[in-house]
Amino acid sequence: MKRQNLIRHLVNEGCVFLREGAKHSVFINPLTNRASTIPRHNEINKFLARKICRDLGVQEIKK
Repeated sequence: MKRQNLIRHLVNEGCVFLREGAKHSVFINPLTNRASTIPRHNEINKFLARKICRDLGVQEIKK
């Protein structure tokens, strides 16, 4: 899955960008107060994308 598609999904689910790390971006879900990191790779494994969604407490991407 493309990184931009995952970020678009997270923003649509209510997550917001918190900060940039050395090799990752940190997003937070203000409703659940949970945070997760997203690596800065062009492609993100579907299992990792599912884990990020679970960490943030949002609906997983259906594909």
